[in-house]
Amino acid sequence: MAFTVPLLGTLLLASAGQAAPLRAPTPPDTVVGRRAVPRLAHRRVVVQYDSRYAILNHRLTTINGLKLGVEFKNRLRTGAAVYFLSAGVPTRQARPDDAAENAAAELRFRYLAAYGEYVLLETSRWELSSNLQLGLGSAYVRYTTQAGSTSRTPKEFLGVVEPSVAAQLRVFRWAGLGAGAGWRQPVFVPNTIQRELNGPVFYLRAKLFLGDLLKVIKQKDPLFTQEGLRRE
Repeated sequence: MAFTVPLLGTLLLASAGQAAPLRAPTPPDTVVGRRAVPRLAHRRVVVQYDSRYAILNHRLTTINGLKLGVEFKNRLRTGAAVYFLSAGVPTRQARPDDAAENAAAELRFRYLAAYGEYVLLETSRWELSSNLQLGLGSAYVRYTTQAGSTSRTPKEFLGVVEPSVAAQLRVFRWAGLGAGAGWRQPVFVPNTIQRELNGPVFYLRAKLFLGDLLKVIKQKDPLFTQEGLRRE
């Protein structure tokens, strides 16, 4: 539940007889210049299915991922994630000598990433955050051979740098909407692969805050309550 921390003043008599108001130190769970937002007293584990979209070789492609991390005081989130393509991307890479003529060849990749996310602006209703992912993995081409079997080229070592920004809006205390956009830049791979895999990434998703939902149920609050989300 959101709350507002009032400013406390103390009047001290100066030698000239004037009263000088003094501000109390800012409570440790708020930041000067920000609306007071309740802070978690302890770290909490965050598990998230992270599905995002990218346009690769002029095709809309889904990149699936799973995040496991830790959140500090509702503001800093960090951890690890694994990502892979939901389907192969038609590639312009040179076909191996044993590839079947006119057979489809697909570029695929997967990687592990460390991520950090920091909330830049926030209220009890919405937040705007920045995110940076640094990943290491592999990329390869999967193709059909002249014998009709499926094969793949040797894996190329792949690095990924992906900065992004994201916004989140709570519709209810336990549910909301999230959207984000960024740029994925492969590194440590040949330029031909970089040109096929770099580009914008974006997502739009519904979000369920399980911990807050359990609190609403436990406290027997109305399920669609706006308590703590409206401005005081």
